[in-house]
Amino acid sequence: MRFGLGCNHPRSALPWRSLLPHLLALLLLHLGSAQLRVVAPSPRVTAIVGQDVVLRCHLSPFKDARSLDIRWIQQRSAGLVHHYQDGVDLEQMEEYKGRTELLRNGLSDGNLDLRITAVSSSDSGSYICAVQDGADYAEAVVNLEVSDPCSQIVHSWAAALAVVFPFLLGSFVIIVFLHWKRVAQSRELTRKDAQLVKQAAILEKQAAELVKLTEEVEIWSLWLNEHFHCMDSTAADLKKQAEKLVKYCEKMERRDAIMEIYIRELEEQSKAVEKWNSVLKTRFQYIDYHFANLKKYVAKLAEQSEAGVVKMEESEETSAE
Repeated sequence: MRFGLGCNHPRSALPWRSLLPHLLALLLLHLGSAQLRVVAPSPRVTAIVGQDVVLRCHLSPFKDARSLDIRWIQQRSAGLVHHYQDGVDLEQMEEYKGRTELLRNGLSDGNLDLRITAVSSSDSGSYICAVQDGADYAEAVVNLEVSDPCSQIVHSWAAALAVVFPFLLGSFVIIVFLHWKRVAQSRELTRKDAQLVKQAAILEKQAAELVKLTEEVEIWSLWLNEHFHCMDSTAADLKKQAEKLVKYCEKMERRDAIMEIYIRELEEQSKAVEKWNSVLKTRFQYIDYHFANLKKYVAKLAEQSEAGVVKMEESEETSAE
């Protein structure tokens, strides 16, 4: 069995052929960049407000830079901080006029150092050191950090205030809210106290009325107790009288039964009396008749007696004479 290398394969040879122009271009660029390169030995530089600071860069390999076009550019604004060309300082940003200096003593050794005097906090940022030599161009970046003790204190205070201020503001809002709530509650309590005072006065009045009513109720209760005692005694008396009435009614019932018997007897006797009355009537009629006869007889006897008396008197008179 035979194994073929991938490079010998006709299809695998095509990518390598297409990459060759790119590899050649990269090689040329690398060679060109090897001709001119800028190096920043200290990419980060620190300073204090008011101090002078030097931003250091140099060419690699070292070569004389007095005839080159050297530019220090502020990356933030893309403005020219310092522009040197053929031994002459050219235009620059207004805020850096009179404050920058390209250290020319080191240009012959390839040093591209830039001095900035009296730095301020606004100078902080990134600076680009750009060098152009004909068609060659190279650059490097240096970061400048300017610290201000006062500004740090202010910044720390500002940071502290940024942390504390929301808390203080929230506390103030909470205090105002609580004060407002307390005032509202105090007003509500005052209003409720006034209502309670009114209700207390009403309750005192009602309590006095209740005391008076209780006194009246007590009087009425005493009166009712007395009357209840009287009523109890009266009820006992009534009970006794009721018992007596019951007994009397029973007695009356017995009497009624006896009276009924008596009435029946009286009816029978009345019937007998009626019979006797009829008999007596007839007898009375007979007696009346005989009585009338007797009356007549008596009257006749009386007349006769008077006549006899008259005769006797006449006889006595005659005898007396």
